[in-house]
Amino acid sequence: MPKIDGIKILRQVKQHTITRTVPIVMMTSSKVETDIDLCYSLGANSFIVKPVEFETFAKAITNVGIYWLHTNQSPIIKPTNREND
Repeated sequence: MPKIDGIKILRQVKQHTITRTVPIVMMTSSKVETDIDLCYSLGANSFIVKPVEFETFAKAITNVGIYWLHTNQSPIIKPTNREND
């Protein structure tokens, strides 16, 4: 990304209370173990090294979504009766 790297964005997202719990999948070309460890220590939920097959990417997103649903209570949305509104 121009002008800012993913680790800086990850730090910014995880510093704010509103976005702290947003799941993050890091996608990078770095295979350096210290980069991977740093991302996880900063709160990333998954780490994918490019190039990546679509199925691998989709599985990572699905797994993070399942994690999100199990660790965060989804809002309860009551259905409305549009005919009576």
